Amino acid sequence: MQLSDFDYVLPDERIAQVPITPRDAARLLVAGNPVQHRHVSDLPDLLQPGDLLVVNETRVIPARLKLTRSTGGAAEVLLLEAIDPDRRVWEALIRPGKKLKVRECLFADGVPLIRIGERTAAGDTFFVNLIGDADPLQLLEQHGQMPLPPYITATLDDPDRYQTVFAATPGSAAAPTAGLHFTPELFSRLTARGVDRVAVELIVGLDTFQPISTENPLDHPMHTERYRVPPETMEACLRTRKQGGRLVAVGTTAVRALESAAKTGELAGRTKLFIHEGFDWQLIDVLMTNFHLPKTTLLMMIDAFFGPEWRSLYAEALRKEYRFLSFGDAMLIERSRSQHP
Repeated sequence: MQLSDFDYVLPDERIAQVPITPRDAARLLVAGNPVQHRHVSDLPDLLQPGDLLVVNETRVIPARLKLTRSTGGAAEVLLLEAIDPDRRVWEALIRPGKKLKVRECLFADGVPLIRIGERTAAGDTFFVNLIGDADPLQLLEQHGQMPLPPYITATLDDPDRYQTVFAATPGSAAAPTAGLHFTPELFSRLTARGVDRVAVELIVGLDTFQPISTENPLDHPMHTERYRVPPETMEACLRTRKQGGRLVAVGTTAVRALESAAKTGELAGRTKLFIHEGFDWQLIDVLMTNFHLPKTTLLMMIDAFFGPEWRSLYAEALRKEYRFLSFGDAMLIERSRSQHP
């Protein structure tokens, strides 16, 4: 296995800069013979009665803070994950990391907001403290910005467009982007079709999207992310499969949460699950996912799920001018039933 196995040429003009309206108007490439070119709004016709959607209900927080040093210089903090239940201590990326000092305070509108702590064991992130009497999430709503990926350079007029309509539990530094395509009306039509929905939670951090950093992809260090699968969700998943229905994961983060729980037997905790070729799948039958960056573990997951034929799907999507990455279009792929335990 080589890094080049997960590379492809992604032209800049194929990277979606703004979300489409309405959400479910996004295009949907459906794998099959032949490949179908549909829209997300067609999902009720593409799924079957008895199928079960699994979504990641995490909510993105305004985690990007543009602050000022006491010297007057600029600094930027990207909060990745809360370390304590009160959300006062966070793991964060900081710029300029080499110049800032431990216990230095950073200011928002002249008021101290962040105190810098030690580097984490990972080496490229820091522990930081949120300062102030107000609720931490209120402080972030007041001073923070939505943490859009660096490949999105356009201004997002409505921050809610980087939020799923079912987002519930705040904490993520990035959106579970496949879920951005759904609307309440689409869910109503799916329910009428006999397709129910359950939720998991995986706090999406920077590492979900990090490019592979080693020539041998299997040597890539996977950082951990916090997940939770409610007991009723797991019960519904097992019941669905027993009754012959399919589990349809909405996005790779839903996959990671559910397969982590199935693999470990733990419904909540931290996972560093690395899904690649040869993975022993336990639950997921169908995956709806956006098109991902080259040389990422997300592409390795797609390869493990669908096989190397993903390349032909990506080539077809590029040829048909699909929109890629977070605000882009999606594809729907199914695994062979014979691969299940």
